Amino acid sequence: MSESLLSFLAFAPLLLAGVLLVGLNLSARVAMPLVFLTTAAIGLFAWDMSITRIAASSIQGLILTAAILWIIFGAILLLNTLKHSGAIASIRHGFSNITPDRRIQAVIVAWLFGCFIEGASGFGTPAAVAAPLLVALGFPAMGAVMIGMMIQSTPVSFGAVGTPIVVGVTGGLDKALIGSQMAAQGSSWEVFLQLITSEVAIIHATIGLLMPLFMCVMLTRFFGRNRSWREGLEVAPFAVFAGLCFVLPYAAAGVFLGPEFPSMIGALVGLAIVVPAARAGFLMPKKVWDFAPASEWPSEWLGKLEIRIDEASTRPLMSGIRAWLPYVLLAALLVVSRVFPEVKAVFTSFLSFGWSNILGEQGISGTIQPLYLPGGIMVLVVAATFFFHRMAATELKAAVSESSRTLLGAGFVLVFTIPMVRILINSGVNGADLPSMPVAMAQWVADSMGRIYPMFAPMVGGLGAFIAGSNTVSNLMLSQFQFSVGGLLGVSGALLVALQAVGAAAGNMIAVHNVVAASATVGLLGREGQTLRMTVIPTLYYLFCAGVIGLVAIYLLGVTDPLQ
Repeated sequence: MSESLLSFLAFAPLLLAGVLLVGLNLSARVAMPLVFLTTAAIGLFAWDMSITRIAASSIQGLILTAAILWIIFGAILLLNTLKHSGAIASIRHGFSNITPDRRIQAVIVAWLFGCFIEGASGFGTPAAVAAPLLVALGFPAMGAVMIGMMIQSTPVSFGAVGTPIVVGVTGGLDKALIGSQMAAQGSSWEVFLQLITSEVAIIHATIGLLMPLFMCVMLTRFFGRNRSWREGLEVAPFAVFAGLCFVLPYAAAGVFLGPEFPSMIGALVGLAIVVPAARAGFLMPKKVWDFAPASEWPSEWLGKLEIRIDEASTRPLMSGIRAWLPYVLLAALLVVSRVFPEVKAVFTSFLSFGWSNILGEQGISGTIQPLYLPGGIMVLVVAATFFFHRMAATELKAAVSESSRTLLGAGFVLVFTIPMVRILINSGVNGADLPSMPVAMAQWVADSMGRIYPMFAPMVGGLGAFIAGSNTVSNLMLSQFQFSVGGLLGVSGALLVALQAVGAAAGNMIAVHNVVAASATVGLLGREGQTLRMTVIPTLYYLFCAGVIGLVAIYLLGVTDPLQ
């Protein structure tokens, strides 16, 4: 089989998903079962995967699906609980007191608060938390999902306390070989990993500076009365200021502290500076921008989750501190459970269900740790909120019932999406002695591009994340490939791995099951194609800029690494 045909077959499931979701505008619940069957057929007949391995990969995908659904349920339940307790009314009122301008609200809630949640938790949690909160503040459901997906960019490489670097890059590279080569030069693996971390932080900071402005421009263009780019650009001084307040401490933390804390530190410093600045009117636009009245919104903007200030609660308005306390507790528990090994051990060991070497297939395993997953932590916060906000049992029961109904729609789609991903990833073990499908795709790109490959290295990372919906998994799959291409081309392998990590972060903005998960939290299932058509714009911006930075760094600035 020729390399071109092999690459086309490997790419076919992704191409089919794009055609069905974006081209034909089919819902994911129709498209993804077809994509799953196509992937299984290609794995069986072209890659000569065993039926057992395809089945094991599918079971592994179902285990991961259960974990993701648990996160979605936790996010929806927390939001519905806060609706019935009256906290949402207070939070919305509080943001209105800062500013009624929806562009500024998006910068503060989505960009800064969302980046902190990403840094603490990762794995799609920011969109699951921020999207329903934006809906509660009066944003259209589709606009909230679009903004929520755009969070999945700059902070992602250091999400979940650095997991995409600490686990993804470390696990994806030949640590023993690189470590021995570094030792021969009087250095160490830790120095090499820190070099990659620093380059990732600097590249992200350079591109991410404009992401808050990009959010505002996308919001006014697609959800404003006038469909205007200019109305988004009017907030440029404040948006760039907010971007700087995040990326400067973010880059410093990446360069000097390592991969665990850049996103959290950047967000905390940003919130501490930007919120008071907004209250004081610093760099704020002269004209307040808002959506058209909700009665004029197209039906496709609306989800089944509607949280309005007049229906959230009949209680008197509670204090802002008390209303925000559940989110503060959520952030604290996420950080503590991931930073302190003793606490992490308690959370991971208390409840854990798994299956190692599923159906006897080596390396295919799945585990669910309900308490450690963000879903479990959000359920704990819900339990605490019941007492903090002195809720009635009937109010909590209503929140659970509403959340369970919303969850059912997401389950059907994810049952096909994630098993499809696992078949792709696990296809490297086969009877045809072929590389896995993602590696086959990436190899063709590298062979075709030659010396200009650094321009396309982020796109390969983005492709991996589009497949897997995970920066970490993309790094695991493709870091060694990127490093090897660097050796073949005589350029910095560390920088290509950094470009891989940056591209994989950007790819999360268009990862199908991330869109499905975010859509589920606001009751917007069935319109994933429309969301993807919007989020592909900031994704292309991110990948293009990262590629240009890679070319400039290698061929103009002469960036190298210790192993060249």
